[in-house]
Amino acid sequence: MTNKKRLGIWMDHSSAEFIGYPANKSKEDIVELNFTHDDMQEALNRSENLMHNKRQQKQAAFYKEIGAIILKYDEVLLFGPTDAKVELVNFLEEDHHFDAIHIEVKESEKMTKNQLHSFVNDHFND
Repeated sequence: MTNKKRLGIWMDHSSAEFIGYPANKSKEDIVELNFTHDDMQEALNRSENLMHNKRQQKQAAFYKEIGAIILKYDEVLLFGPTDAKVELVNFLEEDHHFDAIHIEVKESEKMTKNQLHSFVNDHFND
C-alpha cells in the first residue's frame, strides 16, 4: 500500500492557505493574490477594460501558483466561502498534468487554524 500525499486548501479570491495531511506532517503556506487596491485604482484611472484585464491576468497567475503546489499531491481538497475553488478547478481541468490528481471541492466558511486542520482531517479520515 502506498501512502498518498494529501493536501487541503482553504481559499477565496485573494488568498489560499495550504493544510497538509496528516496534520503532524503539514507544512502551512499562504499564497496571496498580488492585485492591490492601488493596482486597481491605477488601472481604473486608465480604463475599466484595462482594470478587468489586469485583474484576470493576476487571477490566472494566482491559480497557476496554486496549481504548481497541487502537482506534488495525489489528493486535494479545495474548500472556502467563494467560487474561487470552482474557478481553480476549471482552470486546472484545461491542463492534463492534473488528470491523475483527485481534486474534491467543498463549501465552507471562514475558519480558525484549528477548524481548518479539523476540516481537512475529517475529510481525509472518511
